[in-house]
Amino acid sequence: MPSSFDVRLRVNGQAVALTLPAEALLLDVVRDRLGLKGAKRSCDSQVCGACTVLVDGAAVSACTYLAVEADGREVLTVEGLEQGGRLAPMQQAFAERGAVQCGFCTAGMLMTAHALAAEQPAPTHEAILHYLRGSLCRCTGYRKIVEAIAAGAGAPSAVADRPSSAPGALRLVGRSVRRSDAADKVTGRARYVTDLELPGMAHAQLLRSPYAHARIVRIDTSRARTVPGVFTVLTGADLTWCDPYYGPAFRDRPVLAIDVARYEGEPVVAAAAVDAATAARALELVEIEWEELPAVTTLEEALAPGAPLVHTAEPLAGHFADLSSLRPTRGTNVCHQFGYARGDVEPALAGADVVVEDGFTFPRVQHVAMEPHAAVAAWDDGDSLTVWASTQNPFSVRVELAKMFDAPLGRIRIIVPLVGGGFGSKTYAKLEPIAAVLARAIRRPVRVAISAEDAFRTVRRCDARSSVRLGFRRDGTLVAVDCHADFDVGAYADIGPRIIQKGTYTATGPYRVAHVRLGSTAVYTNTTPGGAFRGFGVPQLAWAVESLMDEAARRLDRDPVELRRQNLLAHGEEFAPGDTPIDGKFEESLSQAAAAIGWTQALAADRGRGVAMMLKASIAPSVSEAIVRLHADASVTVLASTVELGQGARTVMAQIAAEVLAVPLERVIVLLPDTSVTPYDQTTSSSRSTTMVGRAVQQAAADVAEQLVRIAARTLDAPGPALRVDDGAVVHGERRLEYGALLRAHFGMAGGELIGRGVVAPGPSAAPLGGSTPFWEMAVGAAEVTLDVETGAVTVEDYVSVADVGRCINPLSCETQDEGAVVQGLGHTLFEEMVYDGGQLLNGTLLDYRVPRADDVAGRLECRFVENADGPGPFGAKGAGEGSLVPVSPAVGNALARLTGIRFRELPLTPERVWRALRQRDS
Repeated sequence: MPSSFDVRLRVNGQAVALTLPAEALLLDVVRDRLGLKGAKRSCDSQVCGACTVLVDGAAVSACTYLAVEADGREVLTVEGLEQGGRLAPMQQAFAERGAVQCGFCTAGMLMTAHALAAEQPAPTHEAILHYLRGSLCRCTGYRKIVEAIAAGAGAPSAVADRPSSAPGALRLVGRSVRRSDAADKVTGRARYVTDLELPGMAHAQLLRSPYAHARIVRIDTSRARTVPGVFTVLTGADLTWCDPYYGPAFRDRPVLAIDVARYEGEPVVAAAAVDAATAARALELVEIEWEELPAVTTLEEALAPGAPLVHTAEPLAGHFADLSSLRPTRGTNVCHQFGYARGDVEPALAGADVVVEDGFTFPRVQHVAMEPHAAVAAWDDGDSLTVWASTQNPFSVRVELAKMFDAPLGRIRIIVPLVGGGFGSKTYAKLEPIAAVLARAIRRPVRVAISAEDAFRTVRRCDARSSVRLGFRRDGTLVAVDCHADFDVGAYADIGPRIIQKGTYTATGPYRVAHVRLGSTAVYTNTTPGGAFRGFGVPQLAWAVESLMDEAARRLDRDPVELRRQNLLAHGEEFAPGDTPIDGKFEESLSQAAAAIGWTQALAADRGRGVAMMLKASIAPSVSEAIVRLHADASVTVLASTVELGQGARTVMAQIAAEVLAVPLERVIVLLPDTSVTPYDQTTSSSRSTTMVGRAVQQAAADVAEQLVRIAARTLDAPGPALRVDDGAVVHGERRLEYGALLRAHFGMAGGELIGRGVVAPGPSAAPLGGSTPFWEMAVGAAEVTLDVETGAVTVEDYVSVADVGRCINPLSCETQDEGAVVQGLGHTLFEEMVYDGGQLLNGTLLDYRVPRADDVAGRLECRFVENADGPGPFGAKGAGEGSLVPVSPAVGNALARLTGIRFRELPLTPERVWRALRQRDS
């Protein structure tokens, strides 16, 4: 067989002739040879659909489709859908109906939808679901995608108009405006880290440990270094010219394994070459001699007396002030312990009329962000480093890299393009240190881009086991909560210590309870490091506590909704001494959820209903800053470092600035994060962007508005209080001065600009965690389920989510986020779990690891919002998009318990697990 072929094809209507290697994939050709970046690389295994293109009208997975097979054929990519600068109907429907979030899956979804519409001009709902079985989305929850496909294909649509949540005085806040990046994402113009190319850029590949725990006896890279096209091959032992460790809590994670590999999949050797294939060939020539060591891969093994130690030396502390009191236990695998108590638990439990207690487990799960981790690093001649990274924490990454290279923060620049989903997986440094050391070693730009399979060996959610006791009086009053949890943080601490603190602190949920004892431990194991994941430790304990609330209702012969209602904290009531009073109305959320699910209505015998609630504190202390610039032509630039992960943050920031300055939304541009340009923001996580960064943007815009008024007051010779901004002008009675005219008068020329600054920095407090939460995130979930008793398969027929968000700045954005959160919650509730055997991850690919598809979504999924404008954010907003995931598991578990009489304590609720429980019940 010849090694190369001449291939002629038509791509988006244009004739293309190429000479290609026999093994060339169509995805590589369209992306790298033709520069069509819309199709994305994610799973590399024909599972996720992000790479979908059409070949002679048929949808194919370009990541596995040989380019030579397209010879003589017509190829259509997402870039070819737009005609004459006008979006195709399907693209328009996706943009208008909220079917676009992070955008990484959007091109593939659109091409699949285009093929369906050509085959079935008015597809049924069932046909759409069937076509989407090969397309995954982790952001939207699929509902908006299904609606958009129906609309774009001309099928009847039952979507109702969404009313504004804003009072009449607000123009843009409270309205479902289209995302500012929607057009770029539906046309393939949106750029992510793996779409970036720098002159002379090298490509890196990683050799990973095949063992869960092993000593590195010898590494020989000499043959690998001789491969033509290889620039360098590095091991951990080579990194003597920098500090080779990093980590936000403990600096315990080496850039590349040093002396010991602590989990299967840990990076050991990195190669940089002219292309990824050459780097991979070089790594095949690396010789490593291993001495396998005993491994601990479960909490039980890691906490057993005399257990093998994952770390034998105490690592250095990281850079977070709220983790300054890290408490590892010497000679054990415990890397941190947290405790909080008030009242006197033991006497309270002894005096309780009813005590319910049990143990629960929560599984290891992976984020499966559609864009796997990636970073591009480049050093300049002035010894400054620039990294383009898919990160949620550019400023934290900057701190880590500055420490590694002993460099001033000003010499480290982190730029964050669009990010293809995160959910916590891209918080803190991940690949950036590897990219930076390789780029430093070869003095040319280096791209490190891992596969979806490698993401399973980069970060995951912490699994947990918990033991909980709840004590009640006979009248239903909750008097005591005693909870202890062990969290498995994997081989390196990452942000695990903060996770156990935040998750455990709110384990009592939204309930009033006088006697509390909470404790948790972060435990090292020889598994993939555990990190932040939507909910940040709260789902693990809400699963336990909310399940026991239902058990208490059964023991007390009380309705579960009414028992919860009786014990809810009131608006303005203290949660814990020194912390922020409760800023929401729990009862309103609970009542809405109960009414929407039909809680008091008769239920068919083959159905069960359940309800659950959650409470989560945001990160504190916390800092967010923003800058707003009003230009001479009255356009506006917002500089803020919140990362666009798909949640629509840039659109929301634009709405806030446009509202305050009374300018059209299309006149506002929000820059992407760049630590050398945009001001400081602590993190894009913890549902804090709208509240914290949005408030900073509101302050900065108000600063500009005040400057305009002062200038106009002098020009009009009018008192400031009599002036107002309206439709791009300062108004005094019947007189109007356009912003542009005001600036010309102020500066004496057609130039100059007004700059406003906003800073939100609550600072430390006497709260138990060292800072008062900026806001409380609150949500309620209600589920109705059916069960196939022959197979054990659970189906969620109906799910209602109610979140207290203060105010929806963009209702459609809030809705799409919450739908995605619910469906993500269904994943770990029903089937998601990373399975290990002997330290080996058995299902670390999307071929084996099951995430929700479009046909897994509840038959009816309704997301509602409580809006009382009582949050500390702009226009009364609070956090959204995270909390709605948390109640899913206990709501479904409670519904299943009411249907079957069986209390499930272990997730996920797989058919096998449920079937075995049914057999045991009936035996």
